Amino acid sequence: MGRQLAAVLLILFATTSCSNSDWRTASREPAGIAPSPELVQDAVIEVYAADAFSWRGWFAVHTWLAFKEQGAQEYQVYEVVGWRVRSGLPALRNFKTASPDRYWYGARPEKVLSIQGDKARRLIPDIVAAIDRYPWANEYTVFPGPNSNTFPAWIGLQVPELELDMPFNAIGAGYAD
Repeated sequence: MGRQLAAVLLILFATTSCSNSDWRTASREPAGIAPSPELVQDAVIEVYAADAFSWRGWFAVHTWLAFKEQGAQEYQVYEVVGWRVRSGLPALRNFKTASPDRYWYGARPEKVLSIQGDKARRLIPDIVAAIDRYPWANEYTVFPGPNSNTFPAWIGLQVPELELDMPFNAIGAGYAD
């Protein structure tokens, strides 16, 4: 029974994780699950998770945080990326976009958290202050962390009103504790 279960799990992992072996050609298209800044004028906070690239997606996700101020036409997206450290850059990066829900190199994201309206408007300054204090902005270690999952988990600890519940397979989220 143990071997059969292992074989089933291997097939399941192989068919549900990112199968694209080239990050250059993997999809980065919007998933269409973020509120459109053109249509939604309210403040918005979102956290996304997508299968990590390549074989890592068999057991782990990459997470990132996005928010837009009330009336803004773009989101601010914050994420931690390991290759940046290897290139001499900070691990923590941010950019502006109208579509913060882009596929993570072939893997469709899912929402982990979505807050809109007055609560989001109140919490965004706290999130920005927490981002400015993030202690591992220049570090990245796959395991145990700090990594891409450590960042939103740490923000969630600093801003408990977010009530952020990280996915079970957000390896490195516990590093923030």
